[in-house]
Order: sequence, then structure tokens, then C-alpha cells
Amino acid sequence: MNSNIFIIVIASAIFYGTPLFFAALGGIFTERSGVLNLGVEGTMLIGGVTGAWTCLHVGGSAWFTITVSILMGALAGGLVSTLLAFLCITLKTNQTVAGLSITIFAGTVGLSSYLANIWKVSRQPVPRPIRKLDVFGLSDTPIVGPILFHQTTLTYLSWVLAILATIYLFHTRIGLQLRAVGESPQTADAMGINVVKYRYVHTIFGGMLAGVGGVFYSLAIVPLWVDGMTKGAGWIAIALVIFGFWRPSLALLGAYLFGALQSLGSTLKARNVKISGDLLDALPFFMTIVVLVLVSSRFAHRKLGAPAALGVPYEREER
Repeated sequence: MNSNIFIIVIASAIFYGTPLFFAALGGIFTERSGVLNLGVEGTMLIGGVTGAWTCLHVGGSAWFTITVSILMGALAGGLVSTLLAFLCITLKTNQTVAGLSITIFAGTVGLSSYLANIWKVSRQPVPRPIRKLDVFGLSDTPIVGPILFHQTTLTYLSWVLAILATIYLFHTRIGLQLRAVGESPQTADAMGINVVKYRYVHTIFGGMLAGVGGVFYSLAIVPLWVDGMTKGAGWIAIALVIFGFWRPSLALLGAYLFGALQSLGSTLKARNVKISGDLLDALPFFMTIVVLVLVSSRFAHRKLGAPAALGVPYEREER
């Protein structure tokens, strides 16, 4: 493998950025429908613990076990987001409060830790972790090998999803209707679009993607369940939605930027570079603040702002 530190950083950025992108893409779908989701962190943790439990208890080949674990993690994330959708769309509660409640309920000292305890998933590593592939036997190719041909299946899937999501949002009729729901649900309703249905479907689907991001932590990055193992990745994913201006392609690039920051500590430590570990751990969150300040400028907000109805419950007028 090429030992050049820049190649290592880029390859690691893609690896560590993969779960961030899944969670951010889920946030894009949810927020494009007009629902603000601040429960991403909790959703990722529920997906992670469910994926770890499934991997420990489902037999068969490695591919079968991993696939089922990913699907179960996605299902768990979808169930958590169903609760969020019910609170925000049906009960019309404050969406900020609802999202924070989901994170507290499912987070480090909540349901995810409780399930890990009763399921006893933190006592042993997962037997079939998600491993990097050697695509076409090209992983040792200088420069491009570690970057393009030595990643996980979920990483390659994320590239496909980035393309499909862009096509869906900006080049299909359903995507246009989704954006209309997020911009002006009253107008969309007048056009015959079922606002409640669109918001429910995309909020739940967004939660499923966040659940997959959580599975990546428990089956690939560690791979072992540890309470609070995402370490604030859900909050970074929320920032990535804004950083990417609610666009999948920009969110993917942002995920790799923050993936590089997250992996920088272990990379430099392996190269015997002396630097404070606490400083490196804080760097992604410091950059999150910097990025949010930059993209919140008046020009950026005017050109590529948030959906106009984001966070606003829809009250249908009686006809």
C-alpha cells in the first residue's frame, strides 16, 4: 500500500466520511420535505446497536450476515424516524424539541445503551465486520489503489446513492413535488400533492439512511458496539446538510472533508507525529462551527438557502 501520508489521509477520509454521508443524505431527504431532523445522532446509535446485535445472532455466510445487519439497522433507524414523523407531522409538535427528544431518548444514556445492555452486544467484537474490498485486485496500485479500489461495499453504494439522489431530487417529477412540499406545502396541496404522505415517506427513509450510517460504525469503523460510539457524528451530519446546501453531491464532498479531520489523529499517531489528541478530536466540531458561519452568510443563504417551509408544521385549510 502506498505509504504517502496524503494518500492515506484521502483514503481514510473516504472511509470515515461514508457514515457521515449516509446520515447527511437522510437529513437531506427529510429536510427537503420540510421536516427538521435533529434526532440524527440518536437514530444512528439505534441503527448501530441493532446492526451489531444482528451480526452477533444471524448465521450464514459473511455477505448474508452483513446484508441482514445493514437492513435491520436501516429498519431500526426507520422506526425511530417514524416516531419523529408522528410527533412533527401528525401531532405538529415543535420540531426542534422533537428532534432533541429523539436524540436524548435513543442516545448514549438512553435506549441504545439499554438495548446494548440487555442484548449483551458490547462484550465481544462482531464476528463478521464490514471489510474493505480489493476491487479487481487493484488495491495496491500506486495513488489510486487505496483511494478508489480499497473501500467498503457501503462506500461504493454511497457513490451510487449520491448520483441517484441527485437525479431523483432535481430531474424527476416526484423530486420536484418533494421540493415543492418543502418550499410551500400550501401550494403543493393545492396542486393535489399529498403533503403528509411526502413528509412521512421521506422522513422515514431519511431515518433508514441514518441507521445505515450507524451500522457502519458498529460493523466497520470499530467494529464493536461501544456506548455513544458515534461521538457526535449525527450533529456533524446535520451540519453537512447545511454545508451541502441540501444537495447530495456537495454533502458527499463535505463528508469526506470531515472524514479526513476525524481520521487525522490516528493517521498522525501512526506516523509518530506528536500532537494533542484532544485537539484533534475537537477539530471536526470546530470546523463544523466555521463551516456553518460561512454558509450562513447572506449571499449563500440567498443563492442556496434552506427549504422555505423547513421546521414549519403544515396546517391544512378546510375546503
